[in-house]
Amino acid sequence: MANAQSPISVGADRLFSDSAHLIRGKRLALVSNHSGRLRDGTHLADALHRFPGARLTVLFGMEYDIRSNDYSVERDGERAIDRRTGLPKYNLYGEHHRPTPEMLRDVDAIVFDIQEVGARFYEHINILGFVMDAAAERNIEVIVLDRPNPITGLAVDGFVTDGDKRFRFGSYARVPVVHGMTMGELARMYNGERMLQGGRQARLHVVPMAGWTRAMWYDETGLEWRKPSPNLLTLSSMLAYVGTCLFEAVNVSEGRGTDTPFEVIGAPWLDHVKAVALLRDLKLAGVTFDTVTFTPVQKPYHGRPPELAGERLRGIRVHVTDRNAFAAYRTGVAMLWAVHRPHADKVVWNDAALDRLVATPRLKSMLAAGATPAQIFQSWDAEVAAFRSKRGRYLLYR
Repeated sequence: MANAQSPISVGADRLFSDSAHLIRGKRLALVSNHSGRLRDGTHLADALHRFPGARLTVLFGMEYDIRSNDYSVERDGERAIDRRTGLPKYNLYGEHHRPTPEMLRDVDAIVFDIQEVGARFYEHINILGFVMDAAAERNIEVIVLDRPNPITGLAVDGFVTDGDKRFRFGSYARVPVVHGMTMGELARMYNGERMLQGGRQARLHVVPMAGWTRAMWYDETGLEWRKPSPNLLTLSSMLAYVGTCLFEAVNVSEGRGTDTPFEVIGAPWLDHVKAVALLRDLKLAGVTFDTVTFTPVQKPYHGRPPELAGERLRGIRVHVTDRNAFAAYRTGVAMLWAVHRPHADKVVWNDAALDRLVATPRLKSMLAAGATPAQIFQSWDAEVAAFRSKRGRYLLYR
């Protein structure tokens, strides 16, 4: 854990001390969710609502109540009223990812504070792009309150979004699947590289963290763990998710409905002995694999029954032995290859989900052509190297 005498201070805590001038005298919108809390647990909506000299006018969140991501709590529709502040709250997860001019009618500055997970296809870095784009169009300031990249800010890996797949939920900008940046750094890059629609630039302010370094994992920050979403129960499940989320695009359980979601995958037709043997032969760094059997069941935090609920599945268990050496996305691609190679006739693709997760047709076509994991990994090396060279200009932390 981080040294208790020098804890990480996230941007939200610093906003009300050395950065209060950014909000004073302004009408504010807040884009946040259950993660947007100060160190003492106060939700940012409440802190801004009480802050003298500024006026919070509207809230933007995900499909959940802005204070929770629990499916057992009734989820908000496209528009709701926050029960504590009495302010309107709009859902950026549904039909509108981009705030409309009417929603931003009484806004001078948008405060953005969401904990992300380190993967491009997770919705929050994409919502950041949509919000910055809407703000740039209306000359509204954007204030990004920075938080850690929970899987460190070191790894950069995976397919970069194809040019014709941009400005979408899951692939707003041309960044790799594993981007190795914080939300504040990404905002700076979106602006500096003119990645917003039409090449616009927002009036951007980033309130950085104090005390965070790029090599830190979330459990080394001293910050309280709050599940980013209902099925990301632990840091371990979130790290595995960066790779095994790919199984949302095929007829294979990704472990939802177990106590270790995303750390196990399985299907009733899977020859898991053969698949594990293929994976072990690859000798991937920092990870081992075992055969398992499991039955997904409905959990209280599920909105709907998980994939293959109630069926006994033959599966693969991921064991991360060295998280600093472990390449999560490469492992997910290798696992998909190990399932597809002996079972190409049984794998059913959900092309819409695959498009959101990969943002290029190359993965599916390479698997169909018999490419090896090493060949697939090599296919993104040049584009990741190009991204790294641009990324360096926007990093805030060592």
